[in-house]
Amino acid sequence: MQLIPPPGLVLAPPALGGARRIWIALALLAPLILYFDTARSIVTLWNNSETFAHGYAVAPICLWLAWRQRETLRTLPLAPWWPALVPAALAGMLWLLGSVAEVQVVRQYALVALFPLAVLAVCGRRYASALAFPLLFLLSAVPFGEVFVAPLIDFTADFTVAALRLTGIPVLRNGPSFEIPSGHWSVVEACSGLRYLISSITLGCLYAYLSYRSWRRRLLFIALSAAVPIVANGVRAYMIVMIGHLSSMRLAVGVDHIIYGWLFFGLVMFLMFWIGRLWHEKDAGPAPDALAQDGERALASPGVFARMTVAFVALAALWPALALVNARASALPQPSRLAPVALAWSETPAFTSWQPAYVGPDARLDLSLRQLEGSAPVALSLLYYRNDRTGRSLISSVNRLANEHGDFRETGTVRRQENVGGATLVLRETTLSSQEGDLLVWHWIRVGGHVTASDYVGKLWQARARLMLRPGDGSAVIAATPLGENKEAARATLRSFLQQNLAAIDAALSATEGH
Repeated sequence: MQLIPPPGLVLAPPALGGARRIWIALALLAPLILYFDTARSIVTLWNNSETFAHGYAVAPICLWLAWRQRETLRTLPLAPWWPALVPAALAGMLWLLGSVAEVQVVRQYALVALFPLAVLAVCGRRYASALAFPLLFLLSAVPFGEVFVAPLIDFTADFTVAALRLTGIPVLRNGPSFEIPSGHWSVVEACSGLRYLISSITLGCLYAYLSYRSWRRRLLFIALSAAVPIVANGVRAYMIVMIGHLSSMRLAVGVDHIIYGWLFFGLVMFLMFWIGRLWHEKDAGPAPDALAQDGERALASPGVFARMTVAFVALAALWPALALVNARASALPQPSRLAPVALAWSETPAFTSWQPAYVGPDARLDLSLRQLEGSAPVALSLLYYRNDRTGRSLISSVNRLANEHGDFRETGTVRRQENVGGATLVLRETTLSSQEGDLLVWHWIRVGGHVTASDYVGKLWQARARLMLRPGDGSAVIAATPLGENKEAARATLRSFLQQNLAAIDAALSATEGH
């Protein structure tokens, strides 16, 4: 039987040839060059956070996984697949939306997605299908997961307190902090288990791919690699507290705290992978290819590769160009200060050392105020951001009410609705704890005149404004008062402050916007 290659393909020896290699290499390098700032932001997070340092190993692992399949790849037809330009355009559009909304993780995922899409576009479906896992595994290099810190802290604190009570030890809990007869403990970000979780899922995906052929077994093991470290971190935290308690706070309270944690995590991972080994499936080996006979395979001509590479690079270059045009069209001169705020309360000496740990606002106002001499004070912070830039954005995971290494700690946040001036104001209420005294904080964000307590809604308002070539300026409004023994009394103080001063605050922010 004579093989007839599809249109645009020729039967050729296994070697690709220099021209084809060059066009494929250009298509793979284009996203890295065109989106260099986004790629640099990924590497910066790898450098700055031990949680995401595994990202350095992802690309070499993907190359090794592809190298393992080199014999199979030599038999596969190689031809550009034009429909792949559609998902490539969607990835570029997603990057643009992430850029105008200043959502770094969206930009990073969109960039990394362009690499497997480049392989799909230039090398074709058969190649991309054979390399599906190595290409998709690249996504694990994106430093994502900070959003899970708060839920993981809550789970770890819940688990530890419940286990201590089952053990018969009395516990007095205040948010993520709790006291037992032998001492005080607090579940902070480093104790959330996020580092264990990300490491476990990354290793679990790799192990499942290498050990199983059944998708059911692969998905089951990946699910276990996500669930086990969460529960194990709760057990780890309980064991550390018990070691400290039984040793009269001489053990597991310093560096050995971290050492015990990693040793326990290593043991749990070893047991999980050992159990997973019991269901190991042998490698099925490469499937024979219908087009591979006598060392020949179908290859597109170099001209076809050239046309696809030019189209892919042009499409990839479109979105950074649009982002640049948008940034220049919507940018405004930096404000040197906020517009004057005509507050009804009088300024008073600071009653607390606390200040919101927000990074680099373009204009800022911090005041301590009282209505009358002897009345409860309020600390007001107005933080104004213009032309958001990476690392200096209104809505960012690095902006917090309390620095993790500072004297104050967040012990709980809820959403509230308050009637102020006849209108409903949705805000977040957070309690801060420290040795100098607890605070009750009401805070919200304002974007282009729209007020919200949701960071996600705020990002959408910013994206909408910038897509309409408006600046999307934003500000954080934060008011705090001593919590004392009566939370309702503290709420009454903040409510009275807003009733008399919110209109002046809004007027000052409106006057600053767009000027």
